[in-house]
Amino acid sequence: MYGGDEVSAIVIDLGSHTCKAGYAGEDAPKAVFPSVVGCIDQMDADDDKENNDSETNNNNADSNKPKGKRRLYVGSQALGFRRDHMEVVSPLKDGVVVDWDIVDSIWDHALKDCLLVDPKEHPMLLAEPSSNTQQQRERTAELMFEKYKVPALFLAKNAVLTSFASGRATSVVVDSGGGSTTVAPVHDGYVLQKAVSSSPIGGEFLTDCLMKSLESKGIVIKPRYSFKRKEIQPGVFQTVDVDFPHTTESYKLYSQRVIASDIKECVCRAPDTPYDESAYSNIPMTPYELPDGQTIEIGADRFKIPDILFNPPLAQTIPGMDNFAEISPSVRGLPQMVIESINRCDVDIRKELFGSILLAGGTASMQQLKERLEKDLLEESPQAARVKVLASGNATERRFSKCGSPSQSMKNMELHIYKENALKMRMTGFCIYPHGSRSFSDPK
Repeated sequence: MYGGDEVSAIVIDLGSHTCKAGYAGEDAPKAVFPSVVGCIDQMDADDDKENNDSETNNNNADSNKPKGKRRLYVGSQALGFRRDHMEVVSPLKDGVVVDWDIVDSIWDHALKDCLLVDPKEHPMLLAEPSSNTQQQRERTAELMFEKYKVPALFLAKNAVLTSFASGRATSVVVDSGGGSTTVAPVHDGYVLQKAVSSSPIGGEFLTDCLMKSLESKGIVIKPRYSFKRKEIQPGVFQTVDVDFPHTTESYKLYSQRVIASDIKECVCRAPDTPYDESAYSNIPMTPYELPDGQTIEIGADRFKIPDILFNPPLAQTIPGMDNFAEISPSVRGLPQMVIESINRCDVDIRKELFGSILLAGGTASMQQLKERLEKDLLEESPQAARVKVLASGNATERRFSKCGSPSQSMKNMELHIYKENALKMRMTGFCIYPHGSRSFSDPK
């Protein structure tokens, strides 16, 4: 049963790139794993059952959830093991859930395999995007109450959690995640929906740009499953290619993205000034050793790829990114998004918003991003505005700012919401339900 103040709330943030789960009040989530899952049609799984069963049991078998006519593999360990005919699929499209079976499996894995908790004994705090619809909230509440039997549930906006985690009730939250970048003003704990702006450029888009750029230079990233390294002499290794004809294209791309993402995180940094091809042509190269033992040299791409966040048309100069040209005119750079978002807010709070711009998300932890954004905003914002971009000095805290709150206890915030705002939230159509409540109230 729900133990009130003595039981920690569980916080789950299902993002487009990773799912984070942990306890309210802690600095970082206990579990972080991909929000994509491996999926095999049951017919294919039956054909390969004899070959895979023994190996699957050693690779987090608890995460393999048969759903209808397909088998799902959830978690880093299960996804890291290559299987024939396994597709890699995401439950989200443009930040909205399109496959609830997969979401159900991800929540199952987070609660039962990672946190090892009984959801009946813990109140639940779920992070949701600013654009989440009422229908999505109702489906979430239905699953949480009917299947997991949680005693209490609150759906909090990502931007609000980030703002509260930094100890602020009013701020502009720049959340640059895996699938997109969202700028959301928060005033007195509420997201100003009319001023929210978003861009499809996120961490995964930058990773794809880096992969295409490397491919144009003749550098091909080999997935970890596609080769074996054997020692032919002491300290000398030979790479032998291994062919798996039944590996899907989506799994191959997923495996390549994991490596390319690590390259991006290790060597990329935002340039101090807008990227210029001639200025960076003679920049020193940085070495990176690929899993197959090959060492590659990365030069101007270290600065060109991050600068796409500030200058989206730059992506069109990368071979293979031609499809971006269709949406490019409507995509704005990060400083323009922030200024446009603040200008849509009431004039009385703009000064406060300019002085409290918060960076959040995995992509926001890139080196020099904070300094570059602040510099560009100072140049483009009104002269009277005092621009201040804030980001945690700890990259881990910045990455997981919605799940942990070093400045202000998330548990205190969560209990405050439960005790004082439960009735008000229910009356305004938000999905918060004290134990026993199942009805949905229309906004008054």
